[in-house]
Amino acid sequence: MSDTKLMQIPGHIDPVPVPRDVTPREDGRVDLIGLPKKRIAELFEVAGLDAKAAKLRAKQVFHWLYHRGVTDFAAMTDIAKTMRPWLAERFVIGRPEVVEAQHSTDGTRKWLLRTADGHDFEMVFIPDADRGTLCVSSQVGCTLNCRFCHTGTMRLVRNLTAGEIVGQVMLARDSLGEWPKSGQADLVALDDELVDEDGGYSADGRLLTNIVMMGMGEPLYNFDNVRDALKLVMDGDGLALSKRRITLSTSGVVPQMERCAEEIGVNLAVSLHAVTKEVRDEIVPINKKYGIEELLQACADYKGASNARRITFEYVMLKDKNDSDEDARELVRLIKHYKLPAKVNLIPFNPWPGAAYDCSTPERIRSFSNIVFEAGISAPVRTPRGRDIDAACGQLKTAAEKKSRAELERLYAEKEKALG
Repeated sequence: MSDTKLMQIPGHIDPVPVPRDVTPREDGRVDLIGLPKKRIAELFEVAGLDAKAAKLRAKQVFHWLYHRGVTDFAAMTDIAKTMRPWLAERFVIGRPEVVEAQHSTDGTRKWLLRTADGHDFEMVFIPDADRGTLCVSSQVGCTLNCRFCHTGTMRLVRNLTAGEIVGQVMLARDSLGEWPKSGQADLVALDDELVDEDGGYSADGRLLTNIVMMGMGEPLYNFDNVRDALKLVMDGDGLALSKRRITLSTSGVVPQMERCAEEIGVNLAVSLHAVTKEVRDEIVPINKKYGIEELLQACADYKGASNARRITFEYVMLKDKNDSDEDARELVRLIKHYKLPAKVNLIPFNPWPGAAYDCSTPERIRSFSNIVFEAGISAPVRTPRGRDIDAACGQLKTAAEKKSRAELERLYAEKEKALG
């Protein structure tokens, strides 16, 4: 790992974001992944093209980046041959470096990735019968220290750039072979039944159909970069994925939730995990800053939420901690009190070395789910995936770094102290 200075952990003070316009590179070239067409045109003009030519080349390059998925300017056949070396000397089409790739027997895939400045993070692809979901990271490490989450034991190194975030989607499409081949139609030219009303492709046989900002990091503490990356993913001239197929998961950064609705407009998931102040203060310490009532009111105010686009409450099942019938009834009461269009994902806890909790029994999880279902709220139990490849958030990164249990405990204690 490089000597990049660690970001300040916010505790009861929100972190100051570190803006990065372009993904930094040692060779001085600019990585175009993560930049909108307008910014690409500006860079082309700074590099010597006149304004009209810069705008034209930016449009052409943008198409090749996001519709064709090319990683070499030489493959851009509608750009003059003399122009392609000029582009390659000044710019690059980046992807995160793959440090390790694992493929589970259940189809789950996990990648340990590395940034250009030497920091590792993770990405997971989870296939289901009717969808394929890519779990995307937003930070190297995490701002927060949720006690049940393995990533919570890691220091926050830095925010991922927009390029490093959208680069994960690009890399996944590379790995799944989902770019149009030579002679095939572009995504925007597909038949109408394969394109939904928001301009994105539907589940038409592709493996990657959905994205969740639910990997390493708290996405709302990296708001600008997450927003800019998702705008490229949703852009009809970009990756053209509908906002209805994208979900952003937050632990409850209340002030940014309204911005998320206004500026991004994707589906919202909330890592709730407890229904009392005492328990949530312990397992999701940001609750000490933004309490359950404030969080649920922000959910009630979330623009765009409806019965057709329900808010998802993530609820990890921890034995004898948050899994009683009384907890289930209180969860129902809170959802109905705030009149939330909601569903609940019950997640069997995936233990990791040094974890302070155990997973609830199957019987206890079933009872909890039944109580919520009987109240008219969907509460499916998530099927554990990828356990043979350390698919839980943060596990592969820690394995690569070969930290001892004692070191993990020390890091967690440091973070707990910093968070206050």
